[in-house]
Amino acid sequence: MTPPAPVGLPTFATFHDAYRAVLHRILTQPNYTASARGKTFSEILGAGFTLTDPRHRIPYLVARRPNIVFNYAEALWYLAGRDDLDMIAYYAPRLRALSADGQHLTGTAYGPRLFTPPGASQWDHVVDLLRRDAGSKRAAMVIMRPTELADPGNPDVACTLALQFLLRDGALHTVAFMRGNDAWIGLACDVFSFTVIAEYTAQHLGVPLGTYTHLVSSMHLAVADLPRAEATLAETAAPALDPPTMPPTGPDTLATVLEWEQRLRTNDSPLNPKAADVAMLDPYWQHVLALFEVHRQIVHQDGTVSGGVLDTLPALYRWLLAQRWPGRIPPLYIPAVPNAAPVQAVTP
Repeated sequence: MTPPAPVGLPTFATFHDAYRAVLHRILTQPNYTASARGKTFSEILGAGFTLTDPRHRIPYLVARRPNIVFNYAEALWYLAGRDDLDMIAYYAPRLRALSADGQHLTGTAYGPRLFTPPGASQWDHVVDLLRRDAGSKRAAMVIMRPTELADPGNPDVACTLALQFLLRDGALHTVAFMRGNDAWIGLACDVFSFTVIAEYTAQHLGVPLGTYTHLVSSMHLAVADLPRAEATLAETAAPALDPPTMPPTGPDTLATVLEWEQRLRTNDSPLNPKAADVAMLDPYWQHVLALFEVHRQIVHQDGTVSGGVLDTLPALYRWLLAQRWPGRIPPLYIPAVPNAAPVQAVTP
């Protein structure tokens, strides 16, 4: 039985469809055209949607070119409670412009606010609360801090206000509250990371993953990105590929994944699937490390990615890699177009 969605919010089975609907609404029915910090954008106020299965967290749009490697790196950066540029800016160099000291991020780094200190973090408290009181409405984690506005020149103010978990009918439902969301740059990344955090939390509580609701005060598109948004809506098909399900994941698993991520990021060594610590991981996390290995080869080696690592990846990831880095993935490893499914119609 599909759980009911919040009253008044559009509901989607996949983020692919939700994303297209958001872009369509901004392009065709914006509330305002406004300017802030030197940028002009089209905007809708009070935007929101619900996903019935948050594992479907990726928009399969060629024009959008989703970066699945960055998506997992950012989610892990959050889960590890980190704020360093060394890790996250390797995958997204543009983030260096947001750092005041050239070494750390503040507003963008949600991890320290959610997951530190280990054992006594906001996340630990809300998980303990839900174990004691399954019906609680208090399992909320605050992200944006009032002090971020004290400096008018602060380049890095958190876009997310809070995340809230609710246990209802035995499933974990998640609501994200955002003051603003760039529908081209940030929306896809935020939904990916927040739904990973939701799935990670559901695994720790031992309950099924429920719905994910995304609420945004200002959903907007920079005027410069409007043509690219239009191009995504012109696409008529998307690959019919099933997303993976996260296995139970504890601190030891995260530590192993993060240790290997660092080795691959710094090019200390290629991924060794036969290494004891890698072989002990669930295939879900082995595939994530294989994505980081693909990225290592793209950054540190010339030519195409080796077939050996691509052989280990499911079609979902191979398709995404081929769209992000065309020409680097041999045609043999790209899922065939006949596997594509029609895109659902987008309505305002």
